Amino acid sequence: MSVVYKLYLNASAGSQYYPDYVTNLVAYQSEALLNTIGYNAKVLKHPEEPSIKLLLEGNYIARIIEGCNAISVVILFMSFVVAFSGKLKTTILFLLSGSAIIYVVNLIRIVILSIGLYNYPSQSEILHSVVFPAIIYGMVFLLWMLWVNKFSNIGKNNG
Repeated sequence: MSVVYKLYLNASAGSQYYPDYVTNLVAYQSEALLNTIGYNAKVLKHPEEPSIKLLLEGNYIARIIEGCNAISVVILFMSFVVAFSGKLKTTILFLLSGSAIIYVVNLIRIVILSIGLYNYPSQSEILHSVVFPAIIYGMVFLLWMLWVNKFSNIGKNNG
């Protein structure tokens, strides 16, 4: 899955979606969520690097890069589930629903991070490096535990 994703990223270079389709989608969905909850958000292509600038209330708050789109996290999640697979139908449904949950939690994470960076810019390092990775990886861990304990063949053999 990582090789396919890397090929996708290479194929995305120079496309109309900057820096790639999924990152572009995440940026615009984050903008829409921020605007929906009452903030004035705007995303712009970064002129000097493959990222999208996120402006909140007219202030440049953060840049959304390929690593912010959660695809690598979804690949990690899927790899674990497949490694400890259960019934085919259950595995596929869990992969799809878990991936969707991770994607949505990632959008919420970006929105909360943006608000946090706007309101507490002096805390940017701890917010970006500790708190918010804990949210996304914590969600993956909870999904893994649910998978192993309820749906995988391993959980059934030990339960």
